[in-house]
Amino acid sequence: CPVCLGLPGALPVMNEEAIRLAVRAGLAIDCSIPPMTKWDRKHYFYPDLPKGYQISQFDLPICADGFLEIADEENPDDVRHIGIIRAHLEEDAGKSLHGNFHGMTGIDLNRAGIPLLEIVSEPDLRSPREASAYLRALRSILRYIGVSDADMEKGQFRCDANVSIRRRGSEQFGTRTEIKNLNSFNHVEDAIEAEALRQLELVEDGGEVVQATMGYDPERRRTSVMRLKENADDYRYFPDPDLIPLRIDPARIEAIRKELPELPEEKRARFESEYGLSA
Repeated sequence: CPVCLGLPGALPVMNEEAIRLAVRAGLAIDCSIPPMTKWDRKHYFYPDLPKGYQISQFDLPICADGFLEIADEENPDDVRHIGIIRAHLEEDAGKSLHGNFHGMTGIDLNRAGIPLLEIVSEPDLRSPREASAYLRALRSILRYIGVSDADMEKGQFRCDANVSIRRRGSEQFGTRTEIKNLNSFNHVEDAIEAEALRQLELVEDGGEVVQATMGYDPERRRTSVMRLKENADDYRYFPDPDLIPLRIDPARIEAIRKELPELPEEKRARFESEYGLSA
């Protein structure tokens, strides 16, 4: 569309249904919905966003302070509480294609500008398997409440995994790296394992982990540096001048809450108690 292609004079507009679905998702993961939210521009070189910036949310996300509980498959009574820092709306970028272009990169713009909900968890996950369990639980909820089909193979549900290592007993986290755009549960587990091993070997050889954005090659089962990590300062956030701040009526939030179905964990607990089923 003209907005996604960055054509002169094309101005973005808010998507009411995306806002409703974001609130619905936030409530399902026990987030609070603040009375006001706003939109920010993130200026950064995106080869797959022709207009040269991304519309996102910086300091006032639409959802904040939630949590998700995950159970260990082998020990269902071992439930872990995973904090969720925020969920914010932004626009998706296009997709860079690296195959069969003879030294060039192709760009698929079909998803540029589509509403995207980015859910950011606390650093509470301790293993590749826990990360996979968290994502499976999250996908199950999003499907249950009709927010997304969340098919990983179609790019509807993707993961950026932040990985750091620390000495046993240490309270302080090590320097983290971010593995971008993992699109299967197996890739998530394998990539986290490969990156943790890379960091471990680096530290044991006397080196230092540098904050960076990593790519994962599933054929070689190796991670590699794509770019040194940018910080929020590099994005040059500022309030979007085309989209006004948004106030969501508390009555509207409560109406969305009442529409939520029974969630997967609630249903599982009810089946166990009412029907005496095992986990």
